[in-house]
Amino acid sequence: MSVRIEFKSNPSEDERLQILEPLKAYNAAKAGDGLSEKFAFFVRDETTDAVIGGLHGRVLYRWCFIELLVVPEQARGQRMGSRLMEMAEDFARERNCVGVWLDTFDFQAPEFYRKHGYASFGQLDDYPPGHQRLFFQKRLS
Repeated sequence: MSVRIEFKSNPSEDERLQILEPLKAYNAAKAGDGLSEKFAFFVRDETTDAVIGGLHGRVLYRWCFIELLVVPEQARGQRMGSRLMEMAEDFARERNCVGVWLDTFDFQAPEFYRKHGYASFGQLDDYPPGHQRLFFQKRLS
């Protein structure tokens, strides 16, 4: 078989999936079906019903990954972030997850996650330049 490498800036989602599919097949052959499931908790404006924040994540290989957590400015200081995290952890427990992991920037909310029992397991310096990307995990009982 003859192959070549082609570069493309800003590939489409379909093109990304073309790369992902053989990787998913390989991973499934080595580690089994990860039983991937996306989930979200939406924070909506009660007047307009517009989404103004929330939590988006995925369960894969019995670990829950929190991809996005946004607490709208008007709801800060009212335990909205804590409630979203508790709801995600409860969802992860219902799915029999080993734990929850996430990443955040040093200028976002690392102390918030530590306060909720998350332990650091890595960091990437200068991402973005002058800052750190921090990785946290919490084992569930």
